[in-house]
Amino acid sequence: MPTLVQLHLLVVLLAATAIFGALSSLSAAVLVTWRTALAAFGALAFAALIRHRRIWPGWRSMAAMLGIGAIIGLHWLCFFGAIQLANVSICMAGMATISLFTAFSEPLINRRRFRPFEILLGLLVLLGILLIAGVEKQHLTGLGIALTGAMLASIFPVLNHRLVHRGGDPQTMVGWEMIGACLVCLTLLPLFDPGGHSALLRIQPMDWLWILLLAWLCTVFGHALHIRLLRKISAYQGNLAFNFEPVYGILGAGIVFGEWHHLHPAFYLGALTILAANLLHPWLERRSRRAHHAA
Repeated sequence: MPTLVQLHLLVVLLAATAIFGALSSLSAAVLVTWRTALAAFGALAFAALIRHRRIWPGWRSMAAMLGIGAIIGLHWLCFFGAIQLANVSICMAGMATISLFTAFSEPLINRRRFRPFEILLGLLVLLGILLIAGVEKQHLTGLGIALTGAMLASIFPVLNHRLVHRGGDPQTMVGWEMIGACLVCLTLLPLFDPGGHSALLRIQPMDWLWILLLAWLCTVFGHALHIRLLRKISAYQGNLAFNFEPVYGILGAGIVFGEWHHLHPAFYLGALTILAANLLHPWLERRSRRAHHAA
């Protein structure tokens, strides 16, 4: 399957997580805790029983994966929390600022130069967010939490990019990272859900469908696909493509929940601005490479 097709399949899966989360009756913390627990089990079982991989990565790698998983867990708490405080469309728009944050996080972590065009595209995405925030003031808290989630999401692909290039197995990485995410969620659950840990047992039968889709389709398959793609693309390229996630997510929310009836036209202008950043990226990157080789 071509890399571009795989990348957009991944983005569709990521957009679907918002729809599945909104369909669930669970709080963000309970949903993420169950999602990460089942994803950890599914990924490690698949790696050990189907692919016959050694799932013990060593103490140093395990600590790194658990740490990355903790960041992922916090990101998902923000992601689903933003949906519950606002709606799917606002959450997805806030998450589109990942490229802006990645334009700074990737150079800082990898100790490379900042690329001016990446920062400019990130600022274009920010303009789109400001357009959205200006007309959706009743959802500013949800948007703020989504922006926090986007900042966290700009970090863990950069760290995973380094791990996978050291020979990390995608399924094993997913399994250990989901353990780290689950531990963070279990620790913070009493702060996010008034029912505390007992809320984990109060689940409606239909919620299991959304949890399993999130855990095994969107996480075990989707997250491993993301890690494999990081062998071929940079974290910034991946995250910028993920700006299509709000487009797919907003379309899905419109179809499933009819959210377009409640959104101002300026919201869609902001979303189009974000889309423009994606379309400009390959052209600007080619120009930057040509200028570099010419020099």
